[in-house]
Amino acid sequence: MQRRSTISKSIRINEAIRADQLRVIGPDGDQLGILSRSEALKIAEDAGVDLVEISPNADPPVVKVVDWGKYQYQKMKELQKSRKNAKTVELKQMRMGLKIGANDLEIKLRKIREFLAVGHKVKILIFFRGREMAHQDLGYVMIERIAAQLEEDAIIEQKPQMAGRNLSIVVRSK
Repeated sequence: MQRRSTISKSIRINEAIRADQLRVIGPDGDQLGILSRSEALKIAEDAGVDLVEISPNADPPVVKVVDWGKYQYQKMKELQKSRKNAKTVELKQMRMGLKIGANDLEIKLRKIREFLAVGHKVKILIFFRGREMAHQDLGYVMIERIAAQLEEDAIIEQKPQMAGRNLSIVVRSK
């Protein structure tokens, strides 16, 4: 049987394993108990496979008698599957003026609810034009009204915040 050196720095195999005492898991998944390193290597050699360190930080370290190539392939597939299932949360933005009409506001709220249903966060932005900056209190009232209408669908993640000529909040789905 050919001895392979450590391919990955984090996972040690065969002679690269440094601990004297090891908790050994057999090729069929049953616990063989705590054995010396040489005994564990002998078992792996007799089975025609490798000794792979599964949990190096345990006391004693846990090793498994397994085919290294097959083990590496399975780990790679698990990583790909978890990456595929990972969902990236996007931050969508919905802009509206201070003088938005009631129907236009309803359409924007419906679109915000669609974003929240998919799982995105939404930044609701109210922009002030010209002399509207003198009436920032109306913007805060409008934000409170929007938050009240989205109350059953969303949680406010970021409190109302002025940034230049924009007043914004961030909401996420419940």
